[in-house]
Amino acid sequence: MPESPEVQALAEYLDRHLVAQRIVGADLEEFRALKTRARPLDELIGATVSGVHRFGKHVEIATDAAGLLISFGRAGWALLDEQTDAPVLARLEFDGGASLTVTDAGSFLSLGLSVVDDARDVASIAKLGPDPLDPTYSRAQLDSALGSRRKQIRALLQEQESIAGIGGAYSDEILHVAKLSPVAHAVDLSDDDRDRLFAAVVEVLREAVTARRGILPSGQKAAKVDAMRVHGRTGEPCPVCAGTVQDVPGSKGAAQYCPTCQTGGVPIPG
Repeated sequence: MPESPEVQALAEYLDRHLVAQRIVGADLEEFRALKTRARPLDELIGATVSGVHRFGKHVEIATDAAGLLISFGRAGWALLDEQTDAPVLARLEFDGGASLTVTDAGSFLSLGLSVVDDARDVASIAKLGPDPLDPTYSRAQLDSALGSRRKQIRALLQEQESIAGIGGAYSDEILHVAKLSPVAHAVDLSDDDRDRLFAAVVEVLREAVTARRGILPSGQKAAKVDAMRVHGRTGEPCPVCAGTVQDVPGSKGAAQYCPTCQTGGVPIPG
């Protein structure tokens, strides 16, 4: 699943290469991907790109007319002048010769395309919570998201209405750095726990953005996987304590943690 660091790197890459280019062609190959049926991709033809912006795990290609919002879902992505084996959902052609390809490699379609005047008018964007990649993101905003809720913090970190841009992989990484159990409830966190969680959210995401910059869009997924400390590392040694990384019970292999670093050496009961 694309998450905010990779999406931010993609947005910056597209912004560098597409601003001031005019859209000369638009081809929708999977009609189900278009969420604005009354506003086809053809509406973008003739428009000039004014900027590319990220909203959580979404990207907007803004123009001097309408804009295109790409909601990546579970396995969507966008490439610029790169080959792909993933199913192609749509293409945009530009007067400078560039070609933007929108893909979805998932077993079911999850990517969405919307032709809009303002991305913030789309419900999924309007309801996004504060973004930890925003330089003004604060401990108070994290505290507001946590509150006194009886919800596991791993799930809460992925709740887009509370904190924008985090998915399963980075929630595992954040909790590992914060030395917190993925099944701990927000209501049970001490002030020290919250301090560590806030520091980890900011550190993990911002360091990831820095690391992803300069990598081609086609290389973002591999770079993300290679950088993971515990996510996807079941059975491997923890890079901090050399203990064995384990699956979070009930996650069906989708979530990992280090018992030594995060749960006092005691595995989470399964």
